Amino acid sequence: MKNTEHLVSVKRSYFNILALFLGDEKIETRFLRCLLKWGFQLHLNPEDLKHADVDISNLKFNSVGDKVEKLESIYHLVYMIYLDEVVEDVELEVATIYAQELGFKPTVVSELFKSIATEPYDETSTRNVRQEVMDFLKLYEG
Repeated sequence: MKNTEHLVSVKRSYFNILALFLGDEKIETRFLRCLLKWGFQLHLNPEDLKHADVDISNLKFNSVGDKVEKLESIYHLVYMIYLDEVVEDVELEVATIYAQELGFKPTVVSELFKSIATEPYDETSTRNVRQEVMDFLKLYEG
């Protein structure tokens, strides 16, 4: 998967995470700060909203998709957390809430985080995110 395709996919996952938390009647300030931080890290702009066909006022959480797609979305979130190489407790808490909403155990977040953190030390030079997610799912469910 090309880097631009990966970034578009990560941004799509971000909008779904945003929808999950904006769907609550009241959002905790610490969660909002975390979500805004990720938006800044992704360099979101109005064109991204237009390209993703997102209307913030009508943003809805979407839990459809198979297990691989759901895990891929969590993978994107953990990847986004790791972008600045600073992991805050609130980021892990948001990721865990999201993972549980998608039907996974809370431990999936820490396992994915370990996988991404050790990626620079792995032998592979090119990344295939979908294949990584499928391999992870086999291990996780095995």
